[in-house]
Amino acid sequence: MKTTVKISKLFTLENTIAAELFEGKTYPWEVLAEIGDFILKLGPTLPADEYDCPKEINGVPVENVWVAKDATIYPTAYIKGPAIIDHNAELRQAAFIRGNAIVGKGTVVGNSCELKNVVLFDKVETPHYNYVGDSVLGFHAHMGAGSITSNVKSDRKLVVIKDGENEYRTERKKVGAMLGDYVEVGCNSVLNPGTVIGPRTNIYPTSSVRGVIPPDSIYKDRGLIVEKR
Repeated sequence: MKTTVKISKLFTLENTIAAELFEGKTYPWEVLAEIGDFILKLGPTLPADEYDCPKEINGVPVENVWVAKDATIYPTAYIKGPAIIDHNAELRQAAFIRGNAIVGKGTVVGNSCELKNVVLFDKVETPHYNYVGDSVLGFHAHMGAGSITSNVKSDRKLVVIKDGENEYRTERKKVGAMLGDYVEVGCNSVLNPGTVIGPRTNIYPTSSVRGVIPPDSIYKDRGLIVEKR
């Protein structure tokens, strides 16, 4: 099974408002340092008949937040800017957006979920008790209940992404997970810092995942990854 960590192999860029952010880059973690600035550049150009730039949300003052008029924000959701909440996205009760977040069209951020420095492509689902930080989730990726991205190593060293004998030095202390299009992550799984999962791959529930996982595969445990048939 071939693995890949390149943007061109992981994502369909037509399925995100942030396509320009990825231009000129090879690997997805290269966008992490630029998400906030990109939002501040893109936000003011969004059409006023489609997006609001509210001064407060749920009674809390906000700035540099753009919300599509057809998005649904539940009463206890909290959004810190800079952030873009795209068309038909849904932020449910106690969703916590900590800033530098792009939430794609039709995306669900569920109860008690936390996002920080992320790009969620269109139709992503983080519906129940998920933490997603310093990560990129591709089109239609789904995080099962309680699954999280761990974005800092226990020794606090810079994250190195390992793919067999190949190593990719991110030069960042915080790197979560890069999920390709249509990835399914099972409930209560932990994606360790620098995890890259190829498109259409399924992760078994309660897994602890690290490194690069091939596309079109099923991750049963660290020593058992099988190709989908």
